[in-house]
This record gives sequence, structure tokens and C-alpha cells, in this order.
Amino acid sequence: MFALSSSQTRRLLAALVTFHILIIAASNYLVQLPFTMFGWHTTWGAFSFPFIFLATDLTVRLFGKEPARAIITRVMLPALVISYVVSVVFPRGSFAGLEGLGDWNLFVARIALASFMAYVLGQLLDIHVFDRLRRLRLWWVAPAVSTLFGNLADTFAFFSIAFHNSPDAFMAANWPEIAWVDYVIKLGISLLFFLPLYGLLLGWLSRRLMGRTGQTDRAPELTTPISR
Repeated sequence: MFALSSSQTRRLLAALVTFHILIIAASNYLVQLPFTMFGWHTTWGAFSFPFIFLATDLTVRLFGKEPARAIITRVMLPALVISYVVSVVFPRGSFAGLEGLGDWNLFVARIALASFMAYVLGQLLDIHVFDRLRRLRLWWVAPAVSTLFGNLADTFAFFSIAFHNSPDAFMAANWPEIAWVDYVIKLGISLLFFLPLYGLLLGWLSRRLMGRTGQTDRAPELTTPISR
């Protein structure tokens, strides 16, 4: 793992926290936009949220699990607030104005809480699994397996908490199907597109960080995946 100065660590954490918050905000908007693909119900949020797992897995690989957990701690409260605000201001994906923020909306609060719980559960599980597997010689095993379990926990925690017996009749009736389709899409995107991207970014970031920190020897788990 790379040893960073305190200022480098602060900048890294700030950048990753900002990235997580932006993806959460985008996903909370996009998850309200259902569509049908090959006859199955899903949402556009399935295409945005895997970016968080990509960032988390790279953080654990390069710096260890503690910085990754620190990111989650810093993101938790903003994620809860942003989830509520986005759901109130953009109900069903359409702009409703800021007036709704003056009234407490229990239904929206439930969705925000679901997003919060799903994020924390999914990310902590992803970190735990990835950290257990990251020293395996095959570089792709850790991100693949952690993504499988992390996305599973995140997806079903969110949809079950948000929409089980929901006043939204469509989501109450269809959330199990939507959750499974979302999960399959997330997993497909992650394994087909984000896993190769993870390998490329790992090699690029490793070289860049070696230049920044002045390290000349690379830890075994940081060997550039493309060269294996």
C-alpha cells in the first residue's frame, strides 16, 4: 500500500467523498425513472451506482480498508440528507420545486433511509470482502467477488426498505422484480465494463502514486493487472 502525507490523505479523502456524494445524488434521481428492458422492469439508477463500488475497491486496494471506511463515515450523513432532498425536489424524476422541503414527507423519508442503509451496508460488505481477497494473485477475484456481494446487499436493502408495502402501488407490486433486474444489470455492468476499467485505473494510479510518493518498489498486491 502507498504511504501518503497528511495533506495528500486529506485531498484524497475529500475527492472520494465528493465523488460518492455525487453518485448517490445521481442514483437517487435515476432510481425514480423506471423503464422496461426486454420485458423486465428496471430503473436507470442501475447504471450509475456501480461507480461507487469501483471507487471503493480501488481505495481498499491502494490504501487499505481504513481510508475506505473513513470515506463511508464522512458520506453517511450527507447521503441521508441528499437522498431526502432529491426525492422531494424531483419526485418521479420531475422537478417539483423547493416548496416541498418545508413539509415533512414520511414516504420520501423512508426512501432516503433506505438509500442510507443500503449504501452503508453495501459498502461495508464490499470493503470487508475485498480486503479478505485483495492479496490473491489473481487481481480480478477481489473486485469481482466483493462487487457481487456488495451490490446484492445494497440493491435488496434499498428496495425492500423503500417499497415493501409502499403507498406507491406500482413499486409495491413490482419491487422484487425491479430489484432482481437492477442487480443483474449492476453485476453485468460491473463485470463486463467496470472490472476491466478497474484494472486499467489500478495500473495508472499505481504509477502516478509512485511518482507522487517517491516509492520505487511496488507492493505485490499492486502489480499492474495488465502485465499479468
